[in-house]
Amino acid sequence: MNAFPFDYTLLPDLIAQEPCEPRDHARLLVARRSDGSLHHHRFHELPQLLQLGDLLVLNDTRVLPARLLGTRSRTGGKWEGLFLRELPDATWEMLCQTRGSLQEGETIDIEPGPLRLELLARLPGGRWQAKPLAPGTTIELLDRFGHIPLPPYIRKGAANEADRERYQAIYAQQAGAVAAPTAGLHFTERVFAALKERGIGWTTVTLHVGLATFQTIQVDDYTQHPMHMEWGQLTQQAADVINACEGRVVAVGTTSMRVLESVARQGPLQAWSGETNLYVHPPYDFKIADALVTNFHLPRTTLLLLVAAFAGVELLQKAYGAALAERYRFYSYGDAMLIV
Repeated sequence: MNAFPFDYTLLPDLIAQEPCEPRDHARLLVARRSDGSLHHHRFHELPQLLQLGDLLVLNDTRVLPARLLGTRSRTGGKWEGLFLRELPDATWEMLCQTRGSLQEGETIDIEPGPLRLELLARLPGGRWQAKPLAPGTTIELLDRFGHIPLPPYIRKGAANEADRERYQAIYAQQAGAVAAPTAGLHFTERVFAALKERGIGWTTVTLHVGLATFQTIQVDDYTQHPMHMEWGQLTQQAADVINACEGRVVAVGTTSMRVLESVARQGPLQAWSGETNLYVHPPYDFKIADALVTNFHLPRTTLLLLVAAFAGVELLQKAYGAALAERYRFYSYGDAMLIV
């Protein structure tokens, strides 16, 4: 049996409840695989830690305001829903939370209105198919009526207006995620200007981060964990830029890494789009990236396993031990690591 290779215990007061201001003043722990050394920096120093010719690969997904609040028309009871994806017939796949059991055909009045949802059918896994009874595209309706779906460990998931901006990377473009690729939250225009000045380039991929990204591994043998699907894309332009890179390829976030490795296992990098359930865990032979920027992740998650596979379990244990001792801020709004 493959026992989980690395675990840790986190004090609740180290879970960041607010983002760092400014973004690029988050702390950055640099872990060097060549000699096992650790170095403490601030994120705005990232350009000075990279080299001429290096290339950053960023995930340009944009978090949808996918959390909806409403009232059940039949009972008047409170209801909360999370949009997961648009189905081929333009209906929505959702998670719903309320007191009592929901019924097919029931309607929900979304606050502040006027938007009504009709619950059409119960789906596997406690999900529902719902139909929005209002004109407009899915993106338009969510932008108008939805709230940013913060992880439950941040203010118990209660977002404010500032989170609409701060729970997004400044380069986020492709709407479709229900959770942010958090390594990108630290980038600012100042950081990009310094990267450009030092001859360090960047390109983008897309991976729409799903709710299962927070799921903890429940099985005793971590290799048997059923990996979730997420939709991703690599354009031919981005593939050409990465293939032409003469320096190091630096994946910004585990989600960017999953796109790169999903495409690389099919052969040379080329245009690709589709769903991936690639599960990266130790041991793993990485094909593309030479370095990784990532936040500090929840215990017993697939994100942590990917980082363990890239850094090596021993170095990751050392890095997390140092981060805990130095009181780094953890999780989505927390600090970052650079593994080289």
